[in-house]
Amino acid sequence: MITRFFSTSKPIHLVLVSVFIFWLFITVRFEYYSDGITILEVFRELSLYSILMLSIVVFSFFVSKNNLTKKNNFKLLIFTLFLACIPETMMHGKMIISNIFILFALRRVLSLRSNLKIKKKLFDAAFWITLASLFYFWSILFFILIIAALFFHGIHQLKNLIIPFTGYLTVFLIIISYSVMAPSSNTINWFQIDTVSFDFSNYLLSQVVSITVLTTLGIYSMVFYVRKIGDKSSDFRSSFLLILISLFIGVGLVVIAPVKNTSELLFLFAPLSIIITNHIEAFSNKWLADFYLSVLAVTPFIQLML
Repeated sequence: MITRFFSTSKPIHLVLVSVFIFWLFITVRFEYYSDGITILEVFRELSLYSILMLSIVVFSFFVSKNNLTKKNNFKLLIFTLFLACIPETMMHGKMIISNIFILFALRRVLSLRSNLKIKKKLFDAAFWITLASLFYFWSILFFILIIAALFFHGIHQLKNLIIPFTGYLTVFLIIISYSVMAPSSNTINWFQIDTVSFDFSNYLLSQVVSITVLTTLGIYSMVFYVRKIGDKSSDFRSSFLLILISLFIGVGLVVIAPVKNTSELLFLFAPLSIIITNHIEAFSNKWLADFYLSVLAVTPFIQLML
């Protein structure tokens, strides 16, 4: 039933997803305001919700634009279920902002496939990743994605290799200029390197359940995804490889995250949604697809019982 409903691409899917995420967002963040909420705080929460929804819209757009899945909305459903499984991802505003900048960058990196406006796309991608690192430092690792794209698309000219650094320097100079004009601000601290931690003891039992489900489905789908990359046309193969690399970067980011509270898993949602969607699309038996989606759907309820 779930599979049949989302097997097409219709605006109603986005409407339903937005309503569900709004309810989820309010429920998760309500504990911040047990003593009441001001108008300014309402505006801030609505802004964060809007950024989260914009992330999903951007994600859906570049997936469809680059034919990373078939014409369905499984990717939207899976991304939404990930949010329900790991609600901590909605508890940290800086993580939400950093993630949308990474999605903007991923969109530009994937568009390099057209070989049009290469310089502008490289600059934009570096610019967005640098902005993301201001809100969550280790998102700077996604610069690896730009390097991989340069290699896959045979972009070896020296001027094109330098352009990503100009994107980084542009953000750096803007922040430095602002700190000079507003010396009382702490903008200079934005460029401090975060520590690295390999301590996963903060993961609660309920979080481990969700992580186990996501990891199991993710690995199983990734094996299929990797095997099928070779079947893609040379024109699209690089895009599918970049999605895989973005997943590995996200995993690396999770491993070294200085504070492990599962909010860092947000960086995995986009590539994992694409990879799992590709696997679901290949099922000849619809009940297998329903099983996949049902497992994700019931996981949040299992968490509540623990």
